[in-house]
Order: sequence, then C-alpha cells, then structure tokens
Amino acid sequence: MCMHCTRRQFLGTSAAGGIALAAGHLAAEGDASSPPPARHAKVPICVIIAGKSLGNSWGLAESDLAPVMKRLAQAEKNLGNVQFVIGQANTAEQTARLLDRAGPEAPVLAIPADIFGLSNFNRDDAVMPTVFQQGRPAAVFHLPIIGGHDWCLVNPWREQGHRITLLGSSNCDELERAASLLRVIPLLRRSRVLVSAPLKGTPEAQTPEQVKQRLGVEMVAIADGRYDQAMADVDESAAKAEAQRWLDEAEGIVEPNREDVLKAARASLTLERLIAENRADGLCVGTCMGWLSRGFPCLGFSRLNDRGIPAACDGDMDCLLTMLIFQHALNQAGFLGNAGGVDTSKNAFHLSHCSAPLKLEGPDGPKAPYLLRRHAEVRGGAVTEVHYRIGQKITFTKLVHLDTLLMFTGKIIEVPKVPKGEERGCRTELVAEVDDADRLLAHWGGGALGASAMDYYASLHRVAYYGDHTRNIRHLAHLMGLKVVEEG
Repeated sequence: MCMHCTRRQFLGTSAAGGIALAAGHLAAEGDASSPPPARHAKVPICVIIAGKSLGNSWGLAESDLAPVMKRLAQAEKNLGNVQFVIGQANTAEQTARLLDRAGPEAPVLAIPADIFGLSNFNRDDAVMPTVFQQGRPAAVFHLPIIGGHDWCLVNPWREQGHRITLLGSSNCDELERAASLLRVIPLLRRSRVLVSAPLKGTPEAQTPEQVKQRLGVEMVAIADGRYDQAMADVDESAAKAEAQRWLDEAEGIVEPNREDVLKAARASLTLERLIAENRADGLCVGTCMGWLSRGFPCLGFSRLNDRGIPAACDGDMDCLLTMLIFQHALNQAGFLGNAGGVDTSKNAFHLSHCSAPLKLEGPDGPKAPYLLRRHAEVRGGAVTEVHYRIGQKITFTKLVHLDTLLMFTGKIIEVPKVPKGEERGCRTELVAEVDDADRLLAHWGGGALGASAMDYYASLHRVAYYGDHTRNIRHLAHLMGLKVVEEG
C-alpha cells in the first residue's frame, strides 16, 4: 500500500518525524497472533444504586428510582451496544460482588440512593473506594437535593488520581450521556486500526506500543502490495455502480469526467475491502498523494467516515485516534481539516480538506449536499466539495500526545462554493464564527504541543463535529485521565 517506502522503513522510522514504530507491537495485516477483538459484543456497564433507598428526605424513594430505571432501559435501547448490569450496594463486599457480575471490563455508573451512599462517610467499606481499588472509570449521576451529600467528593477523588466524572441533573437524559461516554474506554480496547506510513503528528500517537498501552487500540500494518492486489480484485460492475451513485447524488459535476469518478470509486471499494478483511475500526494513510494516478482515495475516506469507520489522511494518527474516540462516544463522523487560518476582522476560523464526510450527524443521519470537483493541488481526479449547514454549532477538537484534548467551538457562517476554474486549496471549506478570534490566534495549540508544534500536521489539523461537545469532552477527559486545553 505504501508506494514510497519499504516495509522495513514502515516498521522502523516514519518519514516525517523519525519516530520508531516499535515493530514488536505493530501487528502485520492478517497476523494470526493478534486476532481481531469481539467488536460487536455489547459493552457491559455496571450500574450501582449506591446506598439504601430510604424513602425519606435523606435518600431516594422507590418512586424516585422508577424514572431512573425507565430511562436506563431506554438508553440501553437507544445506544444499542451497551448492556447494563444493575444492582444495589452499600458495602465493599456487595460492591465487589456486583462488579464481578458485570465483568472485568465494565466501567461504573454510580447513582447515590442515600445521603452518603457513595462513601459511607469516607470509609474503606464503601462503594466508591471499592470501585477505585479495581481501577475502574466511573460516572456519578446525582439527583440534586434528594441524591445525597457525597457528590461533593467527586472533585477531591479526581484530584487523588481517580478517573471519575459527575453528572448532576434532575434530567434523567443525562444517564444516556453517561453511558455513551463510559463505553468509550472498553470500545477502544477492542479497536484495531489499519495504518500505512509515513505517519505524522505527535510522537506518542505514532508509536504502536504507547497507543496500545494508553488507549488499548491496536495498530495493524497493511502488507506491502496488498493495496494493489485488492484494487486489482475490485469487481468492475461494483465500481461502476459506486461511481454512478456518486454522480447521481451530486448536486453537480464541475471538472471531473466519468473515468475520474470511476477510478475514485475503485479506490473507495479497495479501502472498504481492506477494512472488511481485517475487521478494522479505522484507517490512517500517509501515502495519499502517491495514489492519485490510480484513483483518488478521497471519496473512499468520505464513504468510510459516513459508515462510522474513521478514516484519516496525511498519516495523522492524532486525528485518527480523536475520530475513533468520538465515533465511539457520539456515533458521529468528524471532518478532519487543515486550519486555513484565523480571520480577526470577521472573528472567524477556516477549516478545509478534500476528504470531507457527508454525514456529520451519524451513519443514519442526512447527507450534506456536494459537488464533484477535481483535486486542486494536482488538478485532476475526483473529490467532493461538501456544503455543510450554515448556522450549525460546531466543535473543533484534537487529541495530542495521547494525554490532552484541544478544543474550541464556533458556528458555521459560510461554506464557500468555489467557481469552476478557480483553484484555491482544499475543496470543502467551512468558516466558523468563534468566541474570540484574537485569543484563538494567540493561543493556538494552547502550549500543549511542545516540540511537536514544529511538526506541520500536529500543529495544523483539527477535527470538526456538529454540535457543542465541550461538556462531553470534559467528561471524557475525567474518565480517561486526560487534560483539556481550550484554544479559543
């Protein structure tokens, strides 16, 4: 698959940053010694009703718990890939038995049922000390007033190094948010991603053993020549049908001809074949520009992202891991783009790229309209110019060094439509109004990149998501032991 590097180079040193790829931890494609994880098994989440339901002013009554149980059942149905193991616990022994029943990978959703249900006055023989002893991430859902007093210990527990977050609300919909975020850690441990060097970004994200240790994600190398073999095996009738779908669904075809779109369709089906045969959950390719003569892979990246399979170009492992985390959390695709710059006169930020997803609201969501264009840099092939929704709230984020989430938010105010014959960089572009463009310009990277700020892609790329996800990002950081840096 890598057209400009040997397998030795791939397993040894990345062309961009000189980062060792720890060959012993980078599984080869189809390696029987690293079988694919059980991707589709439901994630168990241990729901602990902490304490005794007293039914008075110091705790939850059965009538208080009824809507909680009903909403948990609805959340399990809505999310589809979680299974709640629910029980009541008041002591360390009861908690340990419940955790054993849920299984070793189950994170914890704790719901205090009496005044000191979580901590039993900070005694060791209590629910949360037992959870912490097992090193499990935990979310506390606290109903104000009637849900007890020891919600106020969550921040101190976190300061002690425990991975815990707090959702304090009278709205039981927050239970579904908690479950959607808790499932991320076990889903990452089941995930494997296909990669093709040269990889880029921060050093840690390029190092398979660190990615495996920190997130549980397995990086799998695509064997030399496998891309060519898979492309040669693409069924021509399937390629024509795929090309016709892109042509039919486009609002217009500006520069590409039918053959350009057909070649891109072959590349798209090739990527899907590689994903399917390796049962992979994501793809990161650093050789995109080397493939262009055989068919632009950009349509393939768009299609994979639309299907819920994160696909990152430019070899950017930081962005791929970001996209994988948020796919698991939100079931939404992200738009990986180049930061086109900050416009202080309009208080705006520009993001652009040629591999934009059409479905930023998830695989079952609507498709954004698009034009088929030629690639501006090489003036050939077929890529999309996607027109995202004006007025949409949007979140920009990125995981760097495997330990920090960068973030800022905005609102889309412009999606330029580039006239035929005018070449001005990547085809899909969005312009978002931000809170403070001057701060964003001065605080880009937030000091979190360190020496990696000099790496072009580590500094340049961000991933955009429909919606305001600042709260989700903070909860995820608490659960995963990450730092958060607000850039703007």
